[in-house]
Amino acid sequence: MKILVVVDSININDSSGSKANVALINNLAQAGFEVKVYHYTQKDIQLPGITCVSIPEKKWSVLFVLSRIQRIFTRITDIHLHRFLENLFGFSFTFFNDTNSIVSALKKEVSFEPDLVLTLSKAASFRPHYALLQIPNWHKKWIAYVHDPYPFHYYPRPYTWVEQGHRQKERFFQKVAEKSKYAAFPSLLLKEWMGSFFSEFLAKGVVIPHQLSKNNAANVTECQSEPVEDQTFYFKSKTFTLLHAGNLLKQRNPLFLIKAFNLFLEHIPSAKENAQLVFVGPAGYHENEIEELIAQNESIAFINKNVPFNQVQVMQQKATVNIILESKSEISPFLPGKFPHCIAANKPILLLGPYYSETKRLLGNDYSYWAEADEVDKIADFIEKLYQLWQQNPDKLLLNRSDLEDYVSVEYLKKTINDLKK
Repeated sequence: MKILVVVDSININDSSGSKANVALINNLAQAGFEVKVYHYTQKDIQLPGITCVSIPEKKWSVLFVLSRIQRIFTRITDIHLHRFLENLFGFSFTFFNDTNSIVSALKKEVSFEPDLVLTLSKAASFRPHYALLQIPNWHKKWIAYVHDPYPFHYYPRPYTWVEQGHRQKERFFQKVAEKSKYAAFPSLLLKEWMGSFFSEFLAKGVVIPHQLSKNNAANVTECQSEPVEDQTFYFKSKTFTLLHAGNLLKQRNPLFLIKAFNLFLEHIPSAKENAQLVFVGPAGYHENEIEELIAQNESIAFINKNVPFNQVQVMQQKATVNIILESKSEISPFLPGKFPHCIAANKPILLLGPYYSETKRLLGNDYSYWAEADEVDKIADFIEKLYQLWQQNPDKLLLNRSDLEDYVSVEYLKKTINDLKK
């Protein structure tokens, strides 16, 4: 079976979405499908054993000129036109030029006749989906992968907010729901959530979770790649280490976790010698509060920047406990991009999130280490229990969830894709 993938980016270090996309692409190839990738990364990146085509930006078009004029105007006058323009057109001039660039490149493809066309995107961008709407002859083969709620006002609280051009974005996604042959989601809860706004997703939706790929960052080659700093020195040897890896968004408040860790240290003062809490990733909204709380606490490390993917994976393997922190909310339909890596690390997961959470659904209602993100006493109690188990025998403090390893595996993905064609 031939699968054409159209994707925003395959640079695994630019976002968690790109990491998830590359893992999915790698596993499709490993499953035995013939895969060809068109990507808009604007870098020469190749994935081993896969034909990758970098889509060039169209720089001789009216839209390109308008986008640059807008940027220059804003730089000179400090007047931002994007709100007015997006309310008028729904999207920016840059977005339209980008999608036109993708369409132009795809229409030149004549040698690869796909059985399925898979569109992948990242963050708030669904440029590949917008482009596919303009190629009707592929709609009967189209799998539209929806990684997050869209538009923004369809996010659950506390994330929800109304963006410019939201009505046009609604109409765009209604077309995606109508024209695609299948809609894929990383989680069952997200499929149901988006199906409450676009009913077509319920009928044609399929769950394809984020993948555990054996082709890690070391297998991805990028032209002119730069050496990176090793961050693993933050890990003390023979230490009980709680690790949170990932961006601390505004809605992911780590302060309750820090208070719980400090409470744990109050209960067991001797743990100050061999226990640590490590945060890896930017935390712009919480930076000052975190630094105030940890100023006098050498047991907490804060790596306030993006760290290369391969180094984060090493840290997840070395950690005693991996933490998944979600917002204080009624529901979290997202499957975190790091979920497969936490499963692969085979270490206990400290899940801090709402009762209705995709991660909680997968771990099970009887999972031992789940709490709401602000339940300080409960979180501190979990940390204490994990610490005591670690003291008894560090080598036996394991997750041991072969069912979840299968769920994010190549074999499960292969069966899911083959079932679609049946």
